[in-house]
Amino acid sequence: PDLLPACNGEITTMAFLQDVVDILLQYVVKSFDRSTKVIDFHYPNELLQEYNWELADQPQTLEEILLNCRTTLKYAIKTGHPRYFNQLSTGLDMVGLAADWLTSAANTNMFTYEIAPVFVLLEYVTLRKMREMVGWPGGCGDGIFSPGGAISNMYAMLIARFKMFPEVKEKGMAAIPRLVAFTSEHSHFSVKKGAAALGIGTDSVILIRCDERGKMIPSDLERRILEAKQKGFVPFLVSATAGTTVYGAFDPLIAIADICKKYKIWMHVDGAWGGGLLMSRKHKWKLNGVERANSVTWNPHKMMGVPLQCSALLVREEGLMQSCNQMHASYLFQQDKHYDLSYDTGDKALQCGRHVDVFKLWLMWRAKGTTGFEAQIDKCLELAEYLYNKIKNREGYEMVFDGKPQHTNVCFWYIPPSLRSMEDNEERMSRLMKVAPVIKARMMEYGTTMVSYQPLGDKVNFFRMVISNPAATHQDIDFLIDEIERLGQDL
Repeated sequence: PDLLPACNGEITTMAFLQDVVDILLQYVVKSFDRSTKVIDFHYPNELLQEYNWELADQPQTLEEILLNCRTTLKYAIKTGHPRYFNQLSTGLDMVGLAADWLTSAANTNMFTYEIAPVFVLLEYVTLRKMREMVGWPGGCGDGIFSPGGAISNMYAMLIARFKMFPEVKEKGMAAIPRLVAFTSEHSHFSVKKGAAALGIGTDSVILIRCDERGKMIPSDLERRILEAKQKGFVPFLVSATAGTTVYGAFDPLIAIADICKKYKIWMHVDGAWGGGLLMSRKHKWKLNGVERANSVTWNPHKMMGVPLQCSALLVREEGLMQSCNQMHASYLFQQDKHYDLSYDTGDKALQCGRHVDVFKLWLMWRAKGTTGFEAQIDKCLELAEYLYNKIKNREGYEMVFDGKPQHTNVCFWYIPPSLRSMEDNEERMSRLMKVAPVIKARMMEYGTTMVSYQPLGDKVNFFRMVISNPAATHQDIDFLIDEIERLGQDL
């Protein structure tokens, strides 16, 4: 209305944006205040009825617009709150937030150097640094920031298929043999989703058995590869996981690399969750063998606490992404520009429009240095070990798997007093199944904390505690345990 570019709109604009910034700053401070709720929970129909969210023909006043901003944040989940443990991506980094604001103001697209010169160069520098940390000599290779780990994993599948059968780009799946991919039964659902989207089909993703800690069993992988070849299928990709979603398990990458080499299969490592451990001298051994991968997914928006979204796919062979995806759009990628065309990265991507995701990561890395990220990650892993040590022998708790966790995932059942003396049978199982969902619902209604739960295989609902928020402390872990007991005593 009266905001820029309206005539004489400067004063109104400055006042309006100042008000917005005040609202944001209050929210930021509240996010770290332990006396505030993590969530002000309302059921969907309540929220719909309580406010008027509908879009109208007539404009609203700026006062109403500011009110909309306040209301939206009032019911937002405080993902930066030290007691929010619900997802793999948590925390609220101040430098990352500043970078996001700057990126939004610059409002440009990542496809060419022509319109995003600094951002394109920062993506080049940052991806090279990440490839160096994976262990590829001199950081050689290629890469792209994508909208999330699922898309990064799909890129890997796309590129692996193109590497083996380049003709698939023009001729489609009908022109090539039946392909099969292999991944562990604990791997992320995005591997199957990518196969569905690429026309490979979910039936062509073969799930490999895991040991009791959730790691892929290499001998089973080799057995299933041979089986597929005997049926006349062509194995084209193995997706190993570094940091599984639920257990936080790291597949044995060296053994898997040996098998991939033996059968000439593309090796992808989905390190969306565990990739951040490459920043830590103490923990990076868990990814030994990752340097032998053909491609790696790594999401700085998870363990490294970069604001969403920030996911990278790294590829060992340079030029492959470009040949796989390029379409030579002449209105974007003119060949007679006056600068080095290798910086026009847009034709490597599946997207045309691509958000600037690199600046948050780059600016945070400048602000913390590699050692700052290392300290942050080591702290989160230390907290997970603290939680594990605290509950492994505590009355009312049962661990889902033995031994200390490799990542920050701590998986456990809370056993209410009424079930503690029951013998292990069907009835106990079906009652235990209901415990975690009720405690979670109560947590959300009180708004005190959030932690996720799920069943897995033959195991009924258990809590999956994950820590990636550098704001969390020992006291927050203690609080979580007390809260679970307070909310679950009577079940």
